[in-house]
Amino acid sequence: MKTNDIRITLPASKSMSNRWLMINHLTGGHFHINKISSSGDTRLLRRLLTQLEGGESNVYYCDNAGSVARFLMPLLAITAGHHILTGDERLCQRPMGPLIDSLRQLGLRMECMGEEGFLPLSIQGGVPTKRTVTVDPLLSSQYVSSLLMIAPCMPEGISLTMTQRPTSRPYIEMTCDALRQAGIDVRRSSNGRTYYVSHYSGRPKAATVSIERDWSSASYFYTMALLRPELRIRLLGLQLDSCQGDAATDRFFRLLGVSSTEVRSPYRSAGRSITVQGGKVVSRQVQFNCQDCPDLVPTFAVAAAAARVKVTLKGVSNIALKESDRMEAIRAELERMGGRVEVSSEEMTIIPATLKPTEPVRTYNDHRIAMAFAPLQLIFPELRIENPEVVDKSFPEFWEQFELVLNNRC
Repeated sequence: MKTNDIRITLPASKSMSNRWLMINHLTGGHFHINKISSSGDTRLLRRLLTQLEGGESNVYYCDNAGSVARFLMPLLAITAGHHILTGDERLCQRPMGPLIDSLRQLGLRMECMGEEGFLPLSIQGGVPTKRTVTVDPLLSSQYVSSLLMIAPCMPEGISLTMTQRPTSRPYIEMTCDALRQAGIDVRRSSNGRTYYVSHYSGRPKAATVSIERDWSSASYFYTMALLRPELRIRLLGLQLDSCQGDAATDRFFRLLGVSSTEVRSPYRSAGRSITVQGGKVVSRQVQFNCQDCPDLVPTFAVAAAAARVKVTLKGVSNIALKESDRMEAIRAELERMGGRVEVSSEEMTIIPATLKPTEPVRTYNDHRIAMAFAPLQLIFPELRIENPEVVDKSFPEFWEQFELVLNNRC
């Protein structure tokens, strides 16, 4: 069936790919991972896991990849030998204290080589002496996910209790779903605070795992649909009933008049896709809680500013601790363009104002800042993005796919 849709190829989910790489390593490599992410973070994790298997170096350099560092830390802690976990300057400024504290509760040995609670970290791998642990998940749900993933290799599994409501809870559930698919018993208490993961010594259930397309990457094309409502953009392979927290993209953009229609191809091999198209803004004043999808805050903020809609984004306290201080980066770049932004520790409000192009948009070495602002080139062709190569971290093919929309003269 031929259509006039602009057909966009999204990368596989980085979050799902990295979880399955970890589970595959921990269960002895029984899985074939189909359609794995091409992202820089996934390539880095694969390389470091290969390094761990080969034993050629005990220094694990994670660049600016917070998820890679958090996933590797517990794995190194239960792997015999002495290991150094480190990264670039920004990664060594990002808090790791809650995860370090939890690993120490389990009887595992590690020392911060600089400031307490931060990388670089000296780890002496060994066997956990306890199975019960608490963790503060407010700064990152990855603290929880990384502990759950090593539980099957612990002698008695793990009983993990969260001390408060987590950020990005859907990504913890993604971890649990992957563990269950691997044949590992995972249970959650009735109040949702405690997870129980059993020791595992059998053979995983499945041999092949297929990775969903990435909702985080899809979000930027929703902004493009908002700005060019005459276009229909087909996001190939994406599905609405996703376990990814960033599938919240659909709910937010519906408030700005962007519709999502799932399309099932008559050809089984093609699978499902989503067609998005802009329309009339539904509400001129929007509130949206981003606690379960903090990576979408840059996308939502820029889209709101471009649409001149007053949008208050709640649950944004941890975005200052990402690859950049995203709270400050969003505020600074939108204000340079004439936008109005009000921020507090928990909220960001975009006030309607007339934007004008500035040259260039600074990206702060942050892939999500670069991709969030890129769609503004649809209304400001002269706009340039500083250090466009930073998108390699999560979406190496972004600019190629963006050009398909940018150059469309429909």
